Amino acid sequence: MSILLYFRYELTRLLRNRRLLVFSFGFPLALYYAVAAPNRGEADLAGSGISAPVYFMVGLATFGTMNAVLAVGGRISSERALGWNRLLRLTPLPSGAYFRVKLLTAYAGALLTIALLYAAGATLGVRLRFEDWAAMTVLLLVGLTPFAGLGVLLGHVLASDSVGPAIGGTTALLALLGGTWFPITGGTMQTIAEALPSYWLVRASQVGIGGAGWGVTGWAVVAAWSVAAALAAGWAYRRDTERVPA
Repeated sequence: MSILLYFRYELTRLLRNRRLLVFSFGFPLALYYAVAAPNRGEADLAGSGISAPVYFMVGLATFGTMNAVLAVGGRISSERALGWNRLLRLTPLPSGAYFRVKLLTAYAGALLTIALLYAAGATLGVRLRFEDWAAMTVLLLVGLTPFAGLGVLLGHVLASDSVGPAIGGTTALLALLGGTWFPITGGTMQTIAEALPSYWLVRASQVGIGGAGWGVTGWAVVAAWSVAAALAAGWAYRRDTERVPA
């Protein structure tokens, strides 16, 4: 099986996954209109200096893209249960290509989520320079790196009947603590939030007001989570592949 053929297969699976379409695409879009439309005239949401349409556009994109990338774990777990990944190991497809295709598919879903939220933001009056749109998108895609590793980890350590709730719970918790639903402006909550990669995904909205997006702390947190998640995912993969069948 060639890498291109496998990628086409995975992309088709993605677009046929109704639950993913609802929670990664439809749900964030509906929530955006529900929370941003009534506040479309708010130019300084909770003292953040960011308008409500811009803040919630990036916040809901964070929620949707985290779910889209973590969903790679669900596909890996179901393939383990069916024995599909063991079958792939008998083909010329390298294990590295297997993960690259999985992650490319996850990022394709994330890009679609971002595009839909950007389009929704434009309908509520969000007007940014092209370079600001581009900078926000780059920060969002980079910030998703640790979630890709976390998705692979969950897919290799959890059974197919438990990985779905685990992904949903992880997304909901990190979205809440990261400031998806409201700006985090100080106190203990801010200290906790700044240690999470989801917070820095939401912070990409700073670019919309001419800010730099992330400082040294943001890049360090995302890098640390990315390395930790990659190491954990690699350990889980090796543990799974070395297991002797009963």
